[in-house]
Amino acid sequence: MSNTVESIIHEVKKVICGKDYIIAQTLTAILAGGHILMEDVPGVGKTTMAVAFSKTMGLNFGRVQFTPDVLPSDITGFSMYDKATDQMKYQPGAIFHNLFLADELNRASSRTQSALLEAMEESSVTVDGNTYILPKPFVVFATQNPTGASGTSLLPDSQIDRFMIRISMGYPSSKDEKAMLEQRKNGINPMDNVHTVCNDVILSQMQQEVNNIFIHEKIVDYIIALINKTRGNPDLLRGGSPRATLALTSMSKAYAYMSGRNYVIPSDVQKVFLPVITHRLILTPEAEVNSRRTTDVAKDILKDTFAPKV
Repeated sequence: MSNTVESIIHEVKKVICGKDYIIAQTLTAILAGGHILMEDVPGVGKTTMAVAFSKTMGLNFGRVQFTPDVLPSDITGFSMYDKATDQMKYQPGAIFHNLFLADELNRASSRTQSALLEAMEESSVTVDGNTYILPKPFVVFATQNPTGASGTSLLPDSQIDRFMIRISMGYPSSKDEKAMLEQRKNGINPMDNVHTVCNDVILSQMQQEVNNIFIHEKIVDYIIALINKTRGNPDLLRGGSPRATLALTSMSKAYAYMSGRNYVIPSDVQKVFLPVITHRLILTPEAEVNSRRTTDVAKDILKDTFAPKV
């Protein structure tokens, strides 16, 4: 693990107590060039973690609190008439940042949610027939309240699939909650103690290094076998898409990079398989009646798929 990676994790841990695994998975997704969906009850630190990552990585940060009255143009921008030039002038929307926090995304209308689709897939937005390129690197952090919570609507499947990983913070342990209170004694905000350890240029370089990580053909076949076993699985209506194959490959490379290696081993794939695949799977009604979860199905697939020796 590079000194920069260690420093980023160290700084984020100043404000997020006891969630080392979640922090590591989130950084892995960022290094892989992906987007992160954080699903959990309010108040467990989802927004705080996004802000901490943006600050310690020196990224230009933008945030929108999604509500039913937020419009697509609030996100992507709009064109307006400029009297001085007698032309339409483009006004960039809130998404034009290195790290964009879509807070409580599933409270917005489907039309507004869909404003993120092009941005997340192609790092650009199209307004009035003109395409505008987003800053690089570009990362979307989206938080959502659990399905069924007051005022929420389901994210469309096409959007869910564009998130490289889905994670859940979960409640802290009693020990970690006590540490959180200790951090905030005397009105101290631990975010004030988070230091910037890199910038957008360094992050882009790290992402390129991740792209260059070697992955053996046997590992590629292993990844394809895992994804294929989600398709046609008797417990699943739908398995992983080709985008899931790409995401699993990128995450595996990033995990190898985080581990200080320039090549991927099977355990890298296994470590990232669940956060990459579970949100992309849809259970059959029979599986739901039998209290099966997508996590259970994914674990069974991991257990039943032969891991190559390389």
